[in-house]
Amino acid sequence: MSNIAILSVNHQLAPVAIREKVAFSQSELAPAISSLLSTQEIKACVVLSTCNRSEIFVTYDAENIREVLTKFLASTHGIEYSSLLQYVSYFEGNQAIEHICNVAAGLDSLVLGEPQIFGQLKEAYQFSKDLGALDKILEKLFQHAFKTAKKVRTDTSIGSSPVSVAYCAVKLSEKIFT
Repeated sequence: MSNIAILSVNHQLAPVAIREKVAFSQSELAPAISSLLSTQEIKACVVLSTCNRSEIFVTYDAENIREVLTKFLASTHGIEYSSLLQYVSYFEGNQAIEHICNVAAGLDSLVLGEPQIFGQLKEAYQFSKDLGALDKILEKLFQHAFKTAKKVRTDTSIGSSPVSVAYCAVKLSEKIFT
């Protein structure tokens, strides 16, 4: 039976310098996914890499998956495993489901409610799907997260105002300089 896990390095724990070190460029995504899938422990995966987070979503059959994922991230980006640990968040089972829903809805974003993450998550999902890197469990997880995010945006006022880091910076500048 496969389990769900997410390893995250994001704006909540990691400074920009660390987030930049663990980021995956577009050309690095396919080799990273292929490398993850080549391990016995990982059955399916999606890699999300944005300016504020790098996250690895997997289904797995192993007891040490947190260590496997953290070591992968560290070795892939030339970082000491022990120094990366303090910046890593790990979620499994129901916590993983809650986390991906929060991310998709923009509730875990630097700017609460920003909608860009939804599109970025959909792109990461589609990229893995195109590579054949998904299983039924991850497929259902992402579909659930997308439905939940849409419901949050339509049933709450979180999507009623334009929000992004750039938008907030412009508004703050207007207040300071006018």
